[in-house]
Amino acid sequence: MAPTDPDVVVIGAGPNGLVAACALASAGFQVLVLEANPRRPGGALGTEQLTLPGFYHDTGPAFFPFGKNSPAFDRLNLRAYGVEWLHAAFESCHPAPDDSYACIARNPAATQHHFGSERDTQRWVELANWHARIEPHLLDALLLPFPSLGPLWRLGFVNALKLARLFCSSGRRLARRLFESEAAQRVLPSLALHVDVGPDDPMGAALGYVLGLTATTSGYGVPLGGARSITNALLTILERHGGRLRLGARVTRVIVRNRCACAVELAGGEQVRAERAIMANTAAPSLFLDLLERQDIPSRVARVMRRFAYGWGTFKLDWALSANVPWRVEAARQSAVVHIGDSVEELARFAKQVRARQLPERPYLLVGQQSLVDPSRAPIDHHTLYSYTHVPSNPEGGWSTHRERFADTVEARIEELAPGFRDSILARCISAPPELEAMDCNLVGGDLGGGSNGWRHQLLFRPIFPYFRYRTPVKRLYLCSSFAHPGAGVHGMCGYNAAQIALRDLG
Repeated sequence: MAPTDPDVVVIGAGPNGLVAACALASAGFQVLVLEANPRRPGGALGTEQLTLPGFYHDTGPAFFPFGKNSPAFDRLNLRAYGVEWLHAAFESCHPAPDDSYACIARNPAATQHHFGSERDTQRWVELANWHARIEPHLLDALLLPFPSLGPLWRLGFVNALKLARLFCSSGRRLARRLFESEAAQRVLPSLALHVDVGPDDPMGAALGYVLGLTATTSGYGVPLGGARSITNALLTILERHGGRLRLGARVTRVIVRNRCACAVELAGGEQVRAERAIMANTAAPSLFLDLLERQDIPSRVARVMRRFAYGWGTFKLDWALSANVPWRVEAARQSAVVHIGDSVEELARFAKQVRARQLPERPYLLVGQQSLVDPSRAPIDHHTLYSYTHVPSNPEGGWSTHRERFADTVEARIEELAPGFRDSILARCISAPPELEAMDCNLVGGDLGGGSNGWRHQLLFRPIFPYFRYRTPVKRLYLCSSFAHPGAGVHGMCGYNAAQIALRDLG
């Protein structure tokens, strides 16, 4: 077999593409990964000196709620290939200008006096202890190919009923039902805003619950050396099983013959055959509308993809700091992640403004403090800081008009909770939606979530019914990106699940 004729071609070397490639290579297939970026693999999963020499910033994801409990990462054994997870005293802190706050810790008992009120702390600990008992079955039910009936059966009827009651609520309703203090009530709705799920969205409580309660078990892990350590581990696994990576290879077309995907065409016109299968770690609309010819897909699929629901845009900032952030709330100085949103009402107003294509006046912020636990990220006695918020992908006037002023708004928001923060800034790097999409074409309009994460775009509707189990209308062509179930989050399960389905089909 010629070197250019692998068994499987994987389009895109993001985490899902690499996981799919590793799973298939370890099963004995010859795998070639084609990555458009000429400099590095990993997609958004990278670590670079974005501000000043010696300050290492994660280009995309920076802390990993599913890093330690991902079935894909566990079965590939990333720890054996150099991935070391680090943790702060608190996984997440939620302060407000009135100095009220609530914190999440991996040991729920450590939240004593740190979760709004004594009653709220007790309710949180009870919820966390229950979640710890059911989490293995719950995560299998949520992360494995849908429908995952075995894990649901093992959950048991009573637990499944309780989860259904939790998940069918909006974030606001669940928070009010569980907690009495504003500090505690804003925790779960703010976590759901990692993507495009607002406090009043129907069935919006599920995402906040999962992100909040998994923080009490596996936590928000920070990989030693940065997100690139995950990419490096996956590359090592791939190469040890004979797989290959090719950078600077942009796929422009999937070639279909007799209704089967058989090859890809690169930007320069070169064709690469795939003897058995093609795995696409791409945006779903890009695969169906750009890489495939119209005659290769049903007209309904093309019609739905043309009006595909993307998530919100993202505005990201990285800073090089001369000192740690001087948060007024002491617990925030010991937290891996700080979530900024004064109240549930303010979070709802933020969501409404973004949906109206307005730049939020008081943006909700997610702030990552990786150098607290990983000193290798910055020179001695210095720190890095990472923050993002959601914004319209294309605000009126364009991002060239707004980017610097909106960055100042974000800094002012942090300064309000950490007086003196601005004095520690040595340099900053702004990544508005256009820069994020230029870095990784799957981040369409700065959408981090692989499309909208609203309930209408999940499970059997992700990305489109009936193609929710990674297969596509074209035989031997599989979608393995975060646009497939279970969606966003660096857990590798989209790639791993797609590889398992392909392995079944290939025998």
